Amino acid sequence: MSEPVAVAAASSPQVPLIRVAGVTKRFGGVQALRGVDLEVFPGEVHALLGENGAGKSTLIKILSGVHAYDDGVIEIAGHKVTFDSPAQSRDAGVAVVYQDLSLVESLSVGANLMLGREPRTRLGFVKNRQLMATVGEFLRSHGIPLDPKTPVGALPFAYRQMTEICKALMGDVRVLILDEPTSALTGGEEQILFDAIRAVTARGVGVIYVTHRLNEVFRISQRVTVFRDGANAGTFDTAKTDMKQLVAAIVGSGHAALQARQKTAVGDGAISREPASASAIAEAAADTTVAPVLKLLNVSNDRLRHVDLLLRRGEIHGLAGLIGSGRTEILQTIFGLRSVDAGAIEIDGRARARITPAEAIQLGVALVPEDRHLEGLVLDHSIERNLTLPRLAHFSRWGWLRSQAAVQQARRSMKELSVKAPGPSTAVKFLSGGNQQKVVFAKWNHPRPRVLLLDEPTVGVDVGAREEIYGVVNHAAHAGTGVLVVSSDLDELLRLCDRISIVADGSIVKTVERAELANAEALHHLIQLSRSSIEAQAI
Repeated sequence: MSEPVAVAAASSPQVPLIRVAGVTKRFGGVQALRGVDLEVFPGEVHALLGENGAGKSTLIKILSGVHAYDDGVIEIAGHKVTFDSPAQSRDAGVAVVYQDLSLVESLSVGANLMLGREPRTRLGFVKNRQLMATVGEFLRSHGIPLDPKTPVGALPFAYRQMTEICKALMGDVRVLILDEPTSALTGGEEQILFDAIRAVTARGVGVIYVTHRLNEVFRISQRVTVFRDGANAGTFDTAKTDMKQLVAAIVGSGHAALQARQKTAVGDGAISREPASASAIAEAAADTTVAPVLKLLNVSNDRLRHVDLLLRRGEIHGLAGLIGSGRTEILQTIFGLRSVDAGAIEIDGRARARITPAEAIQLGVALVPEDRHLEGLVLDHSIERNLTLPRLAHFSRWGWLRSQAAVQQARRSMKELSVKAPGPSTAVKFLSGGNQQKVVFAKWNHPRPRVLLLDEPTVGVDVGAREEIYGVVNHAAHAGTGVLVVSSDLDELLRLCDRISIVADGSIVKTVERAELANAEALHHLIQLSRSSIEAQAI
């Protein structure tokens, strides 16, 4: 495990960089903030935790000038402030990196990082060479693996996220707010980010670090504040607290999702899974009598090289690797979003050299994509419309949508997955991140898919909703669905999976049983060894 970031300790006489005292905010009849307090000192990393809907995003938008607060006080370096616009917040030295990226995909990395502050000639032309040199030096000095000339639209999601973070770090920042900054980063990329945070906190910058990955809190922060239902649930010194105490503060000690899970009997030929027993998992995953639901046979294309993969009914199989290793491309190829140039994909014993997304859906293949906003949902549409989209033929007759049947199915899926919303007609954009992700899962709930492809299934999801999603995944496997999951959260892979394949340079280089891995560090070591082996072969 990486060492915590060393920063200057906050002493009591020190004036906070930012002070929030008794701040309230109401949206119509909804009380979003109920007198919250927060202090961040120079050089401090202060983690802000809470479930989706706890009030974190509302406070961030107030600090960034998007929303005005109703009552209370906000001070920057001892001076009371009220921001009427994001520009005023930026001028005060507050930089925010949102979970929803704000990049211009048609522009290069360098142009995005310097957008609005480009070096110009007297006639107003951009000094492109100087711009690229400035950005290149910044990226090299921080060890960030980005090329300033690369168009942002050509980058994987995780590198786009890293570009957004760099955009904030390059500014004149006094307070840096990071909203789920590592949601799609692997261990190596996380360390690059933490090193960048070390550099800015050494300059006296205060960091508000919002995350749902609780293990990061103990690696990066000095103090933690927890919001629950729009109010403070506690502030803790990180070194004097533990995971159990934080979880209890976030969700309350009686949260149903955190109760011990009951063992589930499995029928219909699926693998019997006993998550509490590593030996049981290994025995089940090795059961060659269970029929494979999916095979990749020497599959190659523009991103993959000779990929062989076998997924059995009822198995949860993980794909681990660095950003750009080919994990996501394997899922996209199975779902028909990428062509197969050589080899074949076999689903339930039927081999296909080519497949389209429509054919994949007909064959029982479902995909939960990495970016739910761009690829998984139509945010302006209702829950019912989003759930209907992949199954229009099922809900149509003579070209007309059977709206009542669609609404009934939506209500059923919302109940089964505990989607918290007023009703099926609610626009998805008004849901919390966790409930949005449940809607993406619910699209594939009926009929049950044969193969469920999951790409970063819990990105931006709070601890309570994460437990509920794990329950959905396990239930699908218990019912006989084969699950293939990509995750940058190695603890998540170890918790969910029966087997894990290591992906490097577009190939599967090793597959291990869950029982062979003692912890996330062991899995991380395998990933690093695989990368080193590929690099050695290239030399």
